[in-house]
Parts: sequence; C-alpha cells; structure tokens
Amino acid sequence: MNSIKEITTQETYLVRNLVLRPGKRIETCFFDGDNLEQTKHFGYFDDGKIIGVVSVYKNKNVIFKSPNQYQIRGMAILKEFQGSGCGKLLIKHCEDYLISIGTNLIWFNARETAVSFYEKLGYTKNGSPFAIADVGIHFLMFKNL
Repeated sequence: MNSIKEITTQETYLVRNLVLRPGKRIETCFFDGDNLEQTKHFGYFDDGKIIGVVSVYKNKNVIFKSPNQYQIRGMAILKEFQGSGCGKLLIKHCEDYLISIGTNLIWFNARETAVSFYEKLGYTKNGSPFAIADVGIHFLMFKNL
C-alpha cells in the first residue's frame, strides 16, 4: 500500500544521499533548517519502505513579495521509482499542506534536469541558471498558491 506521511529529519537522509548526493558522505544531506519547528518532512511509502522524500522550510526569498513563503528542499525519489508519479503526489501533498497553513508562495532551486517536471506541475522559472558548488546547474522556480 502506498502512502504519504510526515517523517523525521533523519528519515530523509538515506534517500537524499542516494539521489541528491550519491557517493558523498551522509553529512552532506543535513540541510540548514532541517530541525526547525516550522520545517516539515514528508515521505512517500511503497509497501512500508520510504521511496521518496521532500522537505518544506519557512524561508523568505527577497525576490518575491509574498509575505508567507516556504521553500522546498531535498525533493528526491529513488531512481527505480522515478517517473512513477510518486514525485507529483509528494509535491501535491506539500502544496495542500502549505495552503492549509496560509502559505502564499512556494519557491525552490531546481536542478536543471528537474525543471520540466516542475513546469508540468505549474511552477515557473525566475531568472538565469546558476551553479551550486558540487551539485550542478539550478534554476530558481516558484508557484503562487
């Protein structure tokens, strides 16, 4: 049975490591703000196993005027499950949660390879591509809720 539920910070690390930081130390998967009270982590479970994770952080980006913003970070689906639709369901779950707490805008730094995935979900690129050291080319993306 598949489900999405809130998980702990520690439960995100294995999937983050395998997908976002392959071959790097697990410590590279610890993100600033992971343990803040407003931060929420969600896991997608397939037969009791976490196959995808995403985290949302209360974080204002000065580029946007919206007063109540959240940032998505650490979106990762295990390779063998990519393209199955669980990533879309995780993002929709985040959106529903953030709408329920009055969030006006979601923003994040999307890997170049993930831009089309997010565009299909209604997100828009803002500005030029930029590099994140040891990770790669990214685009700032957002969606008004």
